[in-house]
Amino acid sequence: MARPSPASVKTERLLNLVIALLYTRQPMSKSRIRTAVPQYAESSNDAFDRMFERDKDELRDLGIPLRTEVIDPLFDDETGYRIDRREYALPEISFEPDELAVVGVASRAWSQASLAGPAAQALRKLEASGLARDSSSVAGVEPLLHTKEPAFDSARDAVLARRQVTFRYRRGPAGQVTERHLQPWALTSWHGRWYLTGHDLDREAPRVFRLDRVEGTVRATGKPGTYEVPADHDARAMITNSTGDEERDTSVRVALRPGTGHQVRRRGQLLEERGPHDWDIVEVQVGSLWPVIEEVASLGPDAIALAPEELVTGVRQTLESVVARHDLGDPDNNAASTDEIPATVGGEEH
Repeated sequence: MARPSPASVKTERLLNLVIALLYTRQPMSKSRIRTAVPQYAESSNDAFDRMFERDKDELRDLGIPLRTEVIDPLFDDETGYRIDRREYALPEISFEPDELAVVGVASRAWSQASLAGPAAQALRKLEASGLARDSSSVAGVEPLLHTKEPAFDSARDAVLARRQVTFRYRRGPAGQVTERHLQPWALTSWHGRWYLTGHDLDREAPRVFRLDRVEGTVRATGKPGTYEVPADHDARAMITNSTGDEERDTSVRVALRPGTGHQVRRRGQLLEERGPHDWDIVEVQVGSLWPVIEEVASLGPDAIALAPEELVTGVRQTLESVVARHDLGDPDNNAASTDEIPATVGGEEH
């Protein structure tokens, strides 16, 4: 399992700190904060002091109203910390109909995860310590941008740190895979796809790369801050001006059991109804293989990838990784027997 990046660890720690300071109406002492935030509790005394001082400054730089106050009015020798909810909370906002439409479109790219994982663990620790909870202040602390691209996190970290990277890239749906070396400038979403722009060190020229065609992760190979992003860099202009097979859609064919795969059917064209083994053959034009690989794999025994070969391989590897992760050694435990899935559909063996 891949280790989380330093940037994600820091973000998680700051999120836990914000939740802890929003969770209570009373100022929290430094020792109680250390107990409540998992990353602090796991650190030595010196490491905790350094992290906490940096994190306080960073929260204030982000505009979060972090207050230092006396914990007990009768004893002014112990101070604590809290976030002023009145300053932290947004005022009431109203939108015109056209503005609401834009917000609705933008919201499709975001998933709310403010209380997920370690954040929920931090709340449970606070509750166990006996603090009075102010539950109205915690929801919506941090929206997370949702994407299915495996290389997204490593590419984003490299762009933010301005670090040279190396990755394996497939040019076109069935093109050759080569190793590329890049100084990344920006990571941009355009028409439902993510693109990485930057200076290609192999070509000594600016280039655009579709993130779904990166094989594996984007590996950082240089030190942070070793180059500058051109002041006039326009990522969207680079993407729209790019030409060639990077922008061509891919035709995929899938065999579906009758009565299943309705989302695939709605986007595609029925080539053959009740064909070999009584299955339907559907063709779909897609811009990225990765989402359809996940979709076909999620249908389990109700769908079979037929073409192109990259789709077949991707679905097979996805299902094999699921089996390996859950250690399904006994075929009797499977939801459906492999005998139910035909070995040949539409004249091709799989």
